[in-house]
Amino acid sequence: MANKSGLGRGLASLISTGPVEETVVTSAVDELSIDLIEPNAKQPRSDFDEEKLAELTASIKNHGLLQPIVVRPMGDKYQIIAGERRWRACMDADMDKIPVRILTKNDQEAVEIALVENLQRDDLNPIEAAYGYRSLLMTYGMTQAAVAKRLGKSRVSITNTMRLLDLPQEIQEMVFRGQLSAGAARAILSVKDDEGKMRLAQKAADENLSVREIETIARLYTGGALPKSARPVSPKSFRNVARRLRRLLNASVSVRRTRNKNKIEIEFSDEDDLLRIFNIMASK
Repeated sequence: MANKSGLGRGLASLISTGPVEETVVTSAVDELSIDLIEPNAKQPRSDFDEEKLAELTASIKNHGLLQPIVVRPMGDKYQIIAGERRWRACMDADMDKIPVRILTKNDQEAVEIALVENLQRDDLNPIEAAYGYRSLLMTYGMTQAAVAKRLGKSRVSITNTMRLLDLPQEIQEMVFRGQLSAGAARAILSVKDDEGKMRLAQKAADENLSVREIETIARLYTGGALPKSARPVSPKSFRNVARRLRRLLNASVSVRRTRNKNKIEIEFSDEDDLLRIFNIMASK
């Protein structure tokens, strides 16, 4: 998948495989020059909603930053552990200094803090969370039970979320982009072959099928009785173009064939968003 989607980046590569440094010192809320703060290129979130970022920037201009970001010392600067969106908004608001809480943490602790904060704020989608859980398991040898305890989640929740990584990358991106819910994607897992999974995923997204409807169709796929209405898998070129358009327009885009016709569908939230998309397209 493309880097914009965050798959294969983000938390999947967040943790260094080098030795873990032991650190325990913390500090209270402080204020730092915004120029001394750097983002973590491998932090959990890989996608920032521009509209929400603009709203936060406006709020900070009016009221200031009410909750400090969390950073750790890195050489002569500080690296963000949690709060990159707030830091970005402060940059956009032309702030010189920013409230911070400085924690001297090792790599594993930094990952856990970033993951917990994003999960508590519902800022991570299920795919990003799944890669985060897997990273903690693979890099530090933690069990699912240990990860669940440290993050305040149930073990079943950890297991169910990680099952999404058994899906083909194209379906993972559909979940990442909100075209499929995590529940719908898990229902597709019962289909044995990847072609069947892709076909059902596209049908579910196109027709907005419920989880129960997907489960019913999946049983037919598994039994070898494919529904007559099932659409063929879109050509790879369709998926590649849709992915590139999503990056360009920062919007949900699908490129598909239906009833012997090819369609490009672009979603927008309101008139302002439509105008934004038009201006991008008109400038190309």
